[in-house]
Amino acid sequence: MTKKITSLASSIALLLAAAIWGFGFVVVKDSLDYIGAVWMMAFRFTIAAAALAILYGRKLKNITRKTCFHGLILGLYLFIAYLVQTIGCNYTTAGKNAFLTTIYVFFIPVFLWIIDRRRPAWYVFLCAIMSVTGIGMLALGTGDTGAVNIGDILTLICGIFYATHIIFTSKYDKYHDPILLTLLQFFAVTIFSWIFAPFYDGAFPIEQIQNSRVILSMVYLGFFATMMCFIFQNVGLKYLPSTWASLLLSFESVFGVIFSVILLGEKLTLRMGFGCALIFTAVVLAQILPEIIEKRKQK
Repeated sequence: MTKKITSLASSIALLLAAAIWGFGFVVVKDSLDYIGAVWMMAFRFTIAAAALAILYGRKLKNITRKTCFHGLILGLYLFIAYLVQTIGCNYTTAGKNAFLTTIYVFFIPVFLWIIDRRRPAWYVFLCAIMSVTGIGMLALGTGDTGAVNIGDILTLICGIFYATHIIFTSKYDKYHDPILLTLLQFFAVTIFSWIFAPFYDGAFPIEQIQNSRVILSMVYLGFFATMMCFIFQNVGLKYLPSTWASLLLSFESVFGVIFSVILLGEKLTLRMGFGCALIFTAVVLAQILPEIIEKRKQK
């Protein structure tokens, strides 16, 4: 495939991941009424790791010490991100959770500046700020009081670790098979979750896992919102700049509100609609401004 086709396919994959994750906000919020946050993580990542191992387990023969180490590091970042996000969901609203999680869009160019000591182009900051502002108008336009609580703080920490995870995934993808790297991350998060769950949530939830609602939710979160989405994300990060990829992934908050309106009957206000338009504009500008600037330099 040509570079343009590869970039387009990767962008579509990231948008699809954002849509699946957007619906995941509804599923997670509902599931927390039945099962503990860390047990939920243990089940969803066990399902994801098992499904991916069945499909691509043959890739494990290509594992190296370096691949294993990088997978463990990414798995640790991912575990912490999901841990504080899922626990945070118990103490804050879905709107704030979506907004504060997606703050990684702003953190990524800042962290890249610190790590690589190369200041990003001015338009990267502009688009990131526009995107975060739009997400804020979209997610916080649902009737939130604006008060900050422990759930908001935990979700903000989640955004920091998501940004770190995306940056290092983009770096490590250059040296490893992204599917193998994803599989190793799932194994790591699964192990961390099973170890930590009894300490935080208590005994194994035997009664809860017999609930058909919980079973369907875990299958969705494990197979679709974890396995499929992270394959899309890791492959996309292999062929797209992390800043552009993060802007596409930020659409999960847009889809989250859309699904909330459709499934939960929430109203879409003018403010929320303007937030959607602002995010869309940020994504478009992030794609076309580099080409415009490059053409001007060549003149």
